[in-house]
Amino acid sequence: MTTTPARPATPATTRPAPVTSSVLFDSPGPRGRRRIRNGAVAAGTVLALIIASALFQLGRNGVLDAERWAVLLNRDLARLLLHGLWSTLQVALVAMVLSVAGALLLVAARLSDRSPLRGAAKIWIELFRGLPLLVLIFMIFLGAPAIGIDVPTFWALVIGITLYNSAVICEIFRAGIQSLPKGQAEAAYAIGLRKIETQRVVLLPQAINAMLPALVAQVVIILKETSLGFVIGYTELLREGRVAVEYLGSTYAIPVYVAVAALYLLVNLAISRMARRLEGRLTH
Repeated sequence: MTTTPARPATPATTRPAPVTSSVLFDSPGPRGRRRIRNGAVAAGTVLALIIASALFQLGRNGVLDAERWAVLLNRDLARLLLHGLWSTLQVALVAMVLSVAGALLLVAARLSDRSPLRGAAKIWIELFRGLPLLVLIFMIFLGAPAIGIDVPTFWALVIGITLYNSAVICEIFRAGIQSLPKGQAEAAYAIGLRKIETQRVVLLPQAINAMLPALVAQVVIILKETSLGFVIGYTELLREGRVAVEYLGSTYAIPVYVAVAALYLLVNLAISRMARRLEGRLTH
C-alpha cells in the first residue's frame, strides 16, 4: 500500500503591518491626549463665551430684532443683490478664462529654451505679480483715458484681475510641471514630440492633479477680487449691497452685508465642491 506524501504547509501570506503611528509626529500618550482634550474644551469654552457675549451685545442694541432681518424677505432687495451677484459672476468667469489662457502662454514662454523669451516672461510675471491689484485697476481705469482709450468699468476690472492672476497662475503651472520626474519629458522627446507638445500633451495633464488645490484657491480669490470693482463704480455684489444700505438706512446694514457675505460663501462653496468632484474624477 502506497501512501501519498504529505504536502508541505503553505506559508501564510506576509502582509505589511498596519501603520499605527504617524510618520511626521509621535502619537500622543495618555497624558498628551488628556492635555489635548482639556485644551480643546478650554478653547471651545472661550469661543462659546465670545460668541455668546457678541450675541448678547447685538441683542441689547436691537441688531437681532426680527423686524430688521425681515428686510431680507424684501423682493426688491433680493432682486438687487441677485443682479449684483450676476455682475460679479460675469466678471469672475471672464477673468478666470482669460487668466488661465494668459497663464498657459506665459508658462510656455517661461519654460522656453530661448532665453530672450524666457527673460521677457520672467519680467512680465514679476512686474504684474508684484503690483497691488487695486493699483493695476486704477492704472487701467484712470490711465487709459489719458491716452485716448475709454475703458468701461467691466473691462477695467477684468483686465486688472487678469494681468495679476495670469502671473500667479503661471507660477502654479510652472511649479506643477517642474515637480514631475524628468523621465516623463525625456520619454516624450524620445518618441519625437517637440517641447511645446510635451508640455501640452504629457506634462500639463499629469501636473493638473498636483496643481488643482492651488488652482481652486486662486479661482476663489479671483471671485473675491471682483469686489474691488466697488472702487471704480462697477455695480457688482458688494456695491449693490452698499446701494441697498444707503436706500434702506444704516439700521439694516448688518442684515444686508450678512446676506452679501452669504452669497459670496455659497458661490465659493459651490466652486470648492465642483473642484473636489473634478479631482475625484481625475484620480480614479
